[in-house]
Amino acid sequence: MAQSGGDADPVRGGYGLLVLLTLMNVLNFVDRQLLSSFANFIVPDLNLTNTEFGLLTGLVFIVFYAVAGVFMGALADMIHRPRLIAGAMFAWSALTAASGLARNFVGLAIPRVFIGIGESALTPTSMSLIADKFPAEKRGFASGFYYMGVPIGVGVSLLVAGFLGPALGWRNCFFLLGVIGALFSLVILTVKDPRPVRAAHVERPRIGQLVKVFLGALKGSPALQLTILGGVCVHFVLGAAAFDQLWLVRERGFDKAEIAILSGLISCVAGVAGNLFGGAASDRWVAATGQSRPMFMVWALLALLPVNLTYRLIDPDTPVFWICLVVAYFQLGIFYGPTFSAVQEFCPPAVRATVVAFYIMSLNVVGLGIGITGSGVMVDALIARGVDQPYSWTLFAFTCLSALAIPCYFAAARMSGRKAAQAAA
Repeated sequence: MAQSGGDADPVRGGYGLLVLLTLMNVLNFVDRQLLSSFANFIVPDLNLTNTEFGLLTGLVFIVFYAVAGVFMGALADMIHRPRLIAGAMFAWSALTAASGLARNFVGLAIPRVFIGIGESALTPTSMSLIADKFPAEKRGFASGFYYMGVPIGVGVSLLVAGFLGPALGWRNCFFLLGVIGALFSLVILTVKDPRPVRAAHVERPRIGQLVKVFLGALKGSPALQLTILGGVCVHFVLGAAAFDQLWLVRERGFDKAEIAILSGLISCVAGVAGNLFGGAASDRWVAATGQSRPMFMVWALLALLPVNLTYRLIDPDTPVFWICLVVAYFQLGIFYGPTFSAVQEFCPPAVRATVVAFYIMSLNVVGLGIGITGSGVMVDALIARGVDQPYSWTLFAFTCLSALAIPCYFAAARMSGRKAAQAAA
């Protein structure tokens, strides 16, 4: 089980497992991001509206992904976790390949629903495994390292769209990546679950028991509630970013293949740097200041908000635009290590996977759901009214909305500090 006392070293094999889970998360986000990365190929091919595209990348995927994730998290707290990951990854990869057969909105929506259900198992289960392998002092780094899968996956999907899209077509790219994922799912079957084997007379926890502990943890920790709410707010703009490639091509004048490649390279470099910085720096912040990880997020978001607002409205021919674009991808990486570590620290070990799954459900259903679907509706509404640069103003508005995360994290930090003081007293 997790080492959270004086031993600050990971359990043996921790780093190897972390690398494997991170690679699986890369493939997870490659598959998930393909639709957004190929937006300039798929939208005209299937004759989709912005609202339909927003639904495909938003609610059609997210609702099933997030709701199923809660059940997958509870399942991960009860059964062999590597086998759960293997089965889920094989299923979502096969369905990614099937997406390449779509001929219209419905044909793409159906596999997206089931891809969401399959992908929902990976992160709750992985975060539970990581918490069992790494002590509390290093969970910020470990969580940030795992979530390098986000910028790398986003970057790789953009590079695939830029390099292979024009040569192979978006359908063949979906087929290829589905096959790769299905084959890779077999690797995790070689991993032993680090959870101690229960004696024959010891029953596995029942779902009712897990729900009771989970609800008690959520109700009894305002800091946990506010940290979850802060993450939801951050995801408003992450959801709106599904329209970034359409914005860059239609309003900033870039070639669709060229900007996909450039965005992919920036995502891989700046996003990974943000992940490593956010995880390691939040660990150092806690050790040096005695304050919680949510307070680290307050200062990080305050510093980066002006940059994120600026580049939505400035000329893309200026160096400032590219600096801001790099910073935006850097911020994407900063988020994961501190917040997922905080969520796990604010809940009992017995329900870590369940709480992480609930957190992911909140981020996706509320945060991304509002961000993606709301952005699609807003863009179409602005176009109908003849507003100039509808994508730019939509992305600017959702960046402002995401700033609500700052007071949420500040309140969470105050609550967690108060609770720590009471415990010490």
